[in-house]
Amino acid sequence: MTTITGLGLVLLILMVLVGGKQGWTAFLSLLLNFGFLYFAIILVAFHVPPLFVTVTIGITILAITIFMGEDDLRTTVTAFYASLSVLCLILVLIFIVEHWAMVQGFGTEDSDELEGMSILIGISYFKVSVTTTILSSLGAIAEAAMAISSGLTEILENHPERTNRQLIHSGMAIGQQIIGTTFNTLFFGFFGGFLALFIWFLGLHYSFGTIMNNKIFVAEMIEILISFIGVLITVPMTAWVMTKRRKSVIDNHPKTK
Repeated sequence: MTTITGLGLVLLILMVLVGGKQGWTAFLSLLLNFGFLYFAIILVAFHVPPLFVTVTIGITILAITIFMGEDDLRTTVTAFYASLSVLCLILVLIFIVEHWAMVQGFGTEDSDELEGMSILIGISYFKVSVTTTILSSLGAIAEAAMAISSGLTEILENHPERTNRQLIHSGMAIGQQIIGTTFNTLFFGFFGGFLALFIWFLGLHYSFGTIMNNKIFVAEMIEILISFIGVLITVPMTAWVMTKRRKSVIDNHPKTK
């Protein structure tokens, strides 16, 4: 048994013990998402247009993450619509930022690993960079959308008389409570993943200006900042979508049937 297999079994056992049936479903969704990501890599490697692959796989991953993470369709449908809207908005932003940043491809720190290998893969590195940025932001967007949607569904269950303005205000209040945690999760994930690179910078006495213009560092920072922006947009977007679906949410309340 490999280390990864052992850790995977431990994760499965803990998820089932803590989450029960929902924990098992969440673990299954994790495996499905991994499979679709691997499938996306294969499609791009076989020269299927990266943007088409990104949009198709991105929507699939959002659907799996959201609909397998919660049984209440009132919550999941709202979160899914909001996530799709945010995905379309940040897609435009990513194209603009990646075009002007010009950080696609490999940096000088990758030279040792790439020595003797050809980097002429026949695929636009710009499109690959856009694909990477989009896919890396999906988890944070789906998580924020689910948190806001579930909170607003609970509010509508107990206070169906609330106006749309009050509902949006409640959504923003919920968003303020989760934004800090989400940002810290993304930041420390980035910092932990690039700790070795930071040690490299320190050991070779990189100046602050050199670090801020390093291709690898900037590319990763762009991914993190895009995820931040996606989460920020998700909060009001989910609240707005809930106001459009409030009648459906109230009518499908179990107590009203």
